[in-house]
Amino acid sequence: MSSEQGPGHHQQPPASDSNMDQTPFARPISTVSATGGERISQAPTLFVDAPSDSVPGAEPAVDASAAAAAADADDLQPPTALANLNSTPSNLSVADSANANNLPYRNSLAPTAAGSAQHLGGSDKEAALSDAPRGTSPYPDLSGRQAEDGDGSTKSRKKLFYVLGGLAAFIIIAVAVAVPVAITQTKKSSSNASSSQPSTSGPDNSGSGETGGPTSSGPTAVVTGGDGTTIKTENGTTFTYVNKFGGTWYDDPNDPYNNNAQAQSWTPPLSQEWDFQNNPIRGVNLGGWLVPEPFIVPALFEPYVNATPAAHDEWTLSQAMAKDTANGGLDQLEKHYDTFITEEDFAQIAGAGLNWIRLPIPFWAVEKYPDEPFLEKVAWKYILKAFKWARKYGLRINLDLHTIPGSQNGYNHSGKGGQINFLYGPMGLANAERTLDYIRVITEFISQPEFAPIVPMFGIINEPVVTSIGKDQLTSFYLAAHDTIRNVTGTGTGKGPFISVHDSFQGLASWVDLLPGHDRMALDVHPYLIFVNVDRSPLASQIDKPCTSWASSMNTSWSNFGVSVAGEFSLAINDCGLWINGVGSGTRWEGTFGSGDGTAGDCTEWNDYASWTQDTKDNFKSFALSNFDALQHWFFWTWKIGASSVTGKIESPMWSYQLGLQEGWMPTDPTLATGVCGGKNPAKALTAEMLGGAGAGDISASARAASPWPPASLNPGALAAGNVPVYTATGAIPTLAVPTPTSGSVDGWFNDADTRPIYTPIAGCEYPDAWGSADASNPGPCSGTTARRVRNVIPKPKRTAAP
Repeated sequence: MSSEQGPGHHQQPPASDSNMDQTPFARPISTVSATGGERISQAPTLFVDAPSDSVPGAEPAVDASAAAAAADADDLQPPTALANLNSTPSNLSVADSANANNLPYRNSLAPTAAGSAQHLGGSDKEAALSDAPRGTSPYPDLSGRQAEDGDGSTKSRKKLFYVLGGLAAFIIIAVAVAVPVAITQTKKSSSNASSSQPSTSGPDNSGSGETGGPTSSGPTAVVTGGDGTTIKTENGTTFTYVNKFGGTWYDDPNDPYNNNAQAQSWTPPLSQEWDFQNNPIRGVNLGGWLVPEPFIVPALFEPYVNATPAAHDEWTLSQAMAKDTANGGLDQLEKHYDTFITEEDFAQIAGAGLNWIRLPIPFWAVEKYPDEPFLEKVAWKYILKAFKWARKYGLRINLDLHTIPGSQNGYNHSGKGGQINFLYGPMGLANAERTLDYIRVITEFISQPEFAPIVPMFGIINEPVVTSIGKDQLTSFYLAAHDTIRNVTGTGTGKGPFISVHDSFQGLASWVDLLPGHDRMALDVHPYLIFVNVDRSPLASQIDKPCTSWASSMNTSWSNFGVSVAGEFSLAINDCGLWINGVGSGTRWEGTFGSGDGTAGDCTEWNDYASWTQDTKDNFKSFALSNFDALQHWFFWTWKIGASSVTGKIESPMWSYQLGLQEGWMPTDPTLATGVCGGKNPAKALTAEMLGGAGAGDISASARAASPWPPASLNPGALAAGNVPVYTATGAIPTLAVPTPTSGSVDGWFNDADTRPIYTPIAGCEYPDAWGSADASNPGPCSGTTARRVRNVIPKPKRTAAP
């Protein structure tokens, strides 16, 4: 690996060092009653406008416009069919999906796309549900018969009297039954029914985002829909939902934690636990949104590249913005949060055939220290929006803690470029203690049953540079983080998220023996092609490179370690693009960054996507399919690249999934990748232990002894961990905001038994710079009266019995 790395995005690390038992939460669906506030675990029942058994022959009415819409609907069907309305109302079932009989969510509510033809009784193209019963009268036309009888006998008249009386009573009963059935068009509170009527406007999402609690939607609000429906966002704008893969959105303000949405027909709804063995992860990162990076959002940085200090990471950007009060100061960052990624992006991601999002977040979404320049806690508001929008469109989230106190890698996307001060240098241990608390606070929030289905994976630290930190030290931290999380969630299948850890650019094989007996850890690899060597061969000759370079190692890791995912990769075959290697840095391709290969190339052809030929686009599309198949479970980096404010153009097109879809070099159907690499040496099935079954959580005493917390020493210079500055566990636990208005038991904290205060600086003690002390002299522990070093303060998680 080259040691000549700038502060740019996700580079390979430098070669030198310079630089509690818990009751399981409800499954398979966790919702909160808007009225009673209790957690519910059951397959929801749909109350459809079916004829009552006491009203023979009654049929639902249809208005002409609804019937026409249904008749002209696209033939594409979502993976569901309405219950036959000639029978008693029943649960919906997933009857038209492949292997539907084997799907565990077969009898749960899978919402129906508005506008699709429904199976209502004998006709495949009958109209959808409407506001009132209709059809031929269930009783005879007596007026004609009365005329015919004319001079009938007293007995006949008496018989008629009884008939008329009976019919009057029958009518009263019929009306009493039919009217409430007819008006039950939308789900009330926690009933989980959905409207299948075509809509021209989506729900009023005034309660979305950080205010995702229950609000009144009125008796005719549409809470679900599919391809072609119109979505109204919280700010009043509208867009058309386009999803050709049978996906359905679901959003009921009166039931904000409903999990019926489904990204595509082949992706299980959120009400079903994710099956890592059989469901491929096809995801995309939302890079640059809550952790801005210069090459992703150059327009944020461009006004301040000549400031003092020049903006090249979020630390210096925040300092420059804070001084620029005329343009809004730090509030400019919230404007970016509010506009760079919106609800429509989430809808487009589902419509692109993707089913997961990797969401990079900053630690200052939880809190910051006074000497840190970041915008504190505001990002959390948008994390809540991401949770709501993911729920609405059936997407799952791999929540990625992208920045770490002190910086885990010295890259510009860690918070501050330059030095590593996490588990490295005099303040390395204090920064690690602080990190463990932020991991704990986030885990408490996402493990609540209302959010657990949305966040099945938690990436605890992005791209730590193990060549500086040390593998023993990093393994000790991974064990401490594992125990911190499992002390919150308990151990075993369904108890908390998978814990994702990065391979630190050492290769997946180097971590195959990580903490044997762990409970549901996943390995994360970021296979980029461009940050070491320059390959000047034509694009067409590089199409198979992912298959030959990565497929085997991914399958081997899956077989030997367990769940292994590619958390980042791109279509970049070179490092062309504005600020790929950092603000003001050049490129290897042009010979202006690092040692290069002695050739001065030209990036113009790679940056100017408008000039790409159809052959170039087709080759990129084939290259993408090779990546998808080789990696199997993946998150493309990244969904969106912002335009430069100087040129008005996107200057790094090989990194934008959205732009590739719009311009025709990204596959519109990612499932077409299956088999592209030839299917050689397929991975073995995951074992029960890898998925949280028997054996998971039983880390041996010898493994624990080999990775104590804190570690015995820190780099550089083998600093004794017992002789460096530390914090004390006496601080107030930060409170993460919950959606408001909220309902039920959502309070931001899953495990009420977890009450330990967080680590905080010791009063009266002076500490070295937590972000710049790696090369400073070690002052040793603080001599304050409350300073005390306690080893192994994180208890071993108790093994939770299998359900």
